[in-house]
Amino acid sequence: MDTIHLMVRSMKKFSLIIFQSIHHIKEVVMKTTSVLTITIALAAVCFQTNVAVAQTYSQEEVAFNEWNLGGPRLGVTYVPGNGKLQQALRDKEIGSTLSQFGWQFEYQVVPEGGGPAFVVQFIPLVAGVEYGTLIPSGSLALGVRMPSGIEFGLGPNILIGGNKGINTALVIAVGKSFNYGGVSIPVDLVFATNPDGNRISLIFGYAIKKSGK
Repeated sequence: MDTIHLMVRSMKKFSLIIFQSIHHIKEVVMKTTSVLTITIALAAVCFQTNVAVAQTYSQEEVAFNEWNLGGPRLGVTYVPGNGKLQQALRDKEIGSTLSQFGWQFEYQVVPEGGGPAFVVQFIPLVAGVEYGTLIPSGSLALGVRMPSGIEFGLGPNILIGGNKGINTALVIAVGKSFNYGGVSIPVDLVFATNPDGNRISLIFGYAIKKSGK
């Protein structure tokens, strides 16, 4: 009789353990399902957000026009003070005021929706022809031209024939471009700075706009 009671009690304990195990497994499955559901939902939200952002970026993509505005340039340069550059000009019997003639190669990028133009210019010039000599120089300018025509830029300059044979300087330019029927007429005041002597130039010219594409 005792053996039967012991077997019944053992079966009850075993049944309770099985029941608790099943209950625990159900809880784990439910929690896992909840986590998976939340993860899938978050992934779907992130995917939709990325798609929306990508569509927004695609809609806000800016197109640009590219133009070439090369053309002739002429002007005058003044060398102030009494520095080494001024002295080198005097030694060659060249005055402090010199004419300038050359060509400007210009490449610009303009947003189709309007806004400032981003400009890259290379300007080779020859000075001093009125003194029976040639003093070549070249400038590379990076700048911005506003829709109003106001422009400014800066970059390196090389002057051949100065007191060192080859002089370098930093050029800073500011001016305005006037447009008449597709013809651009830029007028710029240029300042070139160097420890051996500064230069101030007034340069102008014209260019016909051509597509850079």
